[in-house]
Amino acid sequence: MTDDTVRLARYAAALRYEDLPSEVVASAKDTIADTVAACICGGDKPWSRIVIDYARRTGPGGNSRIFAAGSQPVQAPAAALANGALAHAFELDSLTRPGAGAHPGATVLPPALAVAQERGASGRELIAAFVAGNEIMIRIGRATGHTNEARGFHAPGTTGPFGAAVAAGHLLGLDAAGMTNAIGIAGSLAGGLLEFAKGDGGMVKRLHLGRASEAGVLAASLAQAGFTGPRTVLEGEFGFLRVFCTEFDETELTRGLGADFVTLSTVLKRYPCHATAHAAVKAARELQAEHGFAGADVESGTVTGTRRMVERHAIAEPADLMLAQYSIPFCVALALFREARDPESYDEAALADPQIRALCRRIALLPEDTAGAMVTLVLADGRRLQRRAEGGMLENGELPDKFARLTRRAIGARGMVLFERLQRLEREECVDWLRLPD
Repeated sequence: MTDDTVRLARYAAALRYEDLPSEVVASAKDTIADTVAACICGGDKPWSRIVIDYARRTGPGGNSRIFAAGSQPVQAPAAALANGALAHAFELDSLTRPGAGAHPGATVLPPALAVAQERGASGRELIAAFVAGNEIMIRIGRATGHTNEARGFHAPGTTGPFGAAVAAGHLLGLDAAGMTNAIGIAGSLAGGLLEFAKGDGGMVKRLHLGRASEAGVLAASLAQAGFTGPRTVLEGEFGFLRVFCTEFDETELTRGLGADFVTLSTVLKRYPCHATAHAAVKAARELQAEHGFAGADVESGTVTGTRRMVERHAIAEPADLMLAQYSIPFCVALALFREARDPESYDEAALADPQIRALCRRIALLPEDTAGAMVTLVLADGRRLQRRAEGGMLENGELPDKFARLTRRAIGARGMVLFERLQRLEREECVDWLRLPD
């Protein structure tokens, strides 16, 4: 049997800020800033308030901060839980391309920041822990081939505890043996079910990444105290890959370890909706900009994409906002009536809008095994417009605008002051200031 878990733990425990290429540091800082903005934007959602109130009740008396108005310091596990839920509260947080079933920001920054604030760590220490967590988590995600979702698991809820445990463990100063135990413990804390996608209980999706973040702090803290976990938790007979996945590629766990930084595969979202909708929304917006039609002019449409996309995201009658953000037909329809980049466009009024809902029902998803999405729109005047698009994620230079857009409601012009400080994070001697400005 291989020793993949031990090799990953050894690498993560030894990684230091000085080992990071400049482009990895830049990518990490952008993802951290993007995640902070997502947390701030998510802090006023009803489901977020429930988690925040719980964290305040159960975790008082610590030094870690929640990104919410009026939040007092709490214990690190409580802050990780709340901030992880906030980061994923409105489909705004980062992911990877190629997809790995991993969310680099929402499952790694909250535990890292919670422990960093608890221990008075520096900006450089936070960045190093953040990268260490992602180097391990993304590799685990790649090894799954995303087939954990074929078993009904919400992938980032299963990969997230590993990245969270590594990041927290790095800041706790775990050595290779301690990090092995932290990863081993995290494997028994992985979870999150996809049943919400069937139309009921959508709030729980928002919780999965908060729970993963909290689990990482728990795993690392127990390991620091001498608690043990299996040394073969990833590759073993009853380990993560064999239990959670229908297929897997174990070689991905250590491919390029120490040479290739998979953190650079992180991408940032442009729209507050599921990543699979981004290419289709981009194509629809480009068609509208080029041809000048209104949403009300569209008679019907089709979107082609992968079979998995069609199976999971062809939701014609979303019952709540979570399912609306998960529905490709709804996201395309909304983009033709509202500003798709603005999270305030995705509200209860949009969910109830008869024009948006009617067009959503008239947009069909068709399977096609090619990259991106092909959008075809048929207009009332008989025109048939077609556009293929790929990606749709944030491009270079767009992050400041996204940060301002996501934070303006909560903190207004202070948002850009916070953004500029985050861009200098490696110069900060401590990160206790990293919270919602007063």
